[in-house]
Amino acid sequence: MMPSITVTDQSGLQRTIHPASGTSLMEALRSAGFDEILALCGGNCSCATCHVYVDQEHLGVFGAPSADEDDLLDSSDHRQPNSRLSCQLLVTEDLNGLSITIPPEG
Repeated sequence: MMPSITVTDQSGLQRTIHPASGTSLMEALRSAGFDEILALCGGNCSCATCHVYVDQEHLGVFGAPSADEDDLLDSSDHRQPNSRLSCQLLVTEDLNGLSITIPPEG
């Protein structure tokens, strides 16, 4: 079963995607055409251009961010307590019903 994930883009439009388990959330977003996810480093946790807000209900599913991810998120003017780098989040069936928001640029 592929999870159902609702994505709110930077313009406020919502779309539901059904990515395959085992890929990163960043790869799933890029494959689904969310161009706001720049992913300049290609998913190597070195740029923070795949920043997303994860709904509170699912935040604990992913565990705590690594020190590197935490440092990169600190570089964002739009960091919130539920901020994560989508390249560090693995798509699994446990994510069914997940909602994420792509934060403003900058």
